[in-house]
Amino acid sequence: MIAAERRNMIKDLLIKNKSVKVSDLVKQFDVSEETIRRDLNQLEKEGIVEKNYGGAILVDRKTPHPTVLPLQERQQQFAKEKELIGRKAAELIEEGQTIILDAGTTTWHVATGLAEKGPLTIITNAMNIAEQCTTNEAASIYLLGGKLRRNSLSTVGPQAEGELKKYNANYAFLGTSGISLRHGFTSSDLYEAEMKKAMVLASHKRVVLADHSKLQKAGLTSFCTFQDVDIFITSDLADKQVLDDIAKSGVEVIIVSTSDE
Repeated sequence: MIAAERRNMIKDLLIKNKSVKVSDLVKQFDVSEETIRRDLNQLEKEGIVEKNYGGAILVDRKTPHPTVLPLQERQQQFAKEKELIGRKAAELIEEGQTIILDAGTTTWHVATGLAEKGPLTIITNAMNIAEQCTTNEAASIYLLGGKLRRNSLSTVGPQAEGELKKYNANYAFLGTSGISLRHGFTSSDLYEAEMKKAMVLASHKRVVLADHSKLQKAGLTSFCTFQDVDIFITSDLADKQVLDDIAKSGVEVIIVSTSDE
């Protein structure tokens, strides 16, 4: 069993039981105590667990992580800003390319900019985004299977993650719950974070989209570092110093003007 698979199983145990013991994990996975401690160290770096003597506990979701609102409410927040960001992202896409669209209200606006792009291959885990993409009659649209999350109309889980391994996309367009200079791009849901990680691995270029409110917030778990991302698109409402720090890490930062509207 590879480390990533074992850590995913440890996450499932944490979600179910809220805590794990090193001794129990050693027996269950038939590995050394040192290996399990390395796994827990990595999960702690991702913000998923807090280590204690002999094991670890799941980080309390009630601590200050961004609240995940229902899709309809999130669509109304900073709607014009998200539209501008999404349409700027759509400008990167060229006819004939294969793209992955993550679930989210900002990535939905990427889909609205694809109607006149000609033939594309579009892969998404979001039902509402797949529907929006049908405005491009020349596009081939693939909706990933998996467990449905009602609050985001998206699929998650091993089935969807496994399907992503089949693809080698030109771009992945990803949303984020929060952006932290320490933890990178984060999600408030463990299962969505795993989907985003799979999308990162299935794409050549990774583009993260976020309105200004996401900066300097940390979600429950990190899904990629700044080094994993090629382009970050936000608006001129975002904190300039934070954007400078992100750019210094090697990410191309594209800033959309909100005063043009």
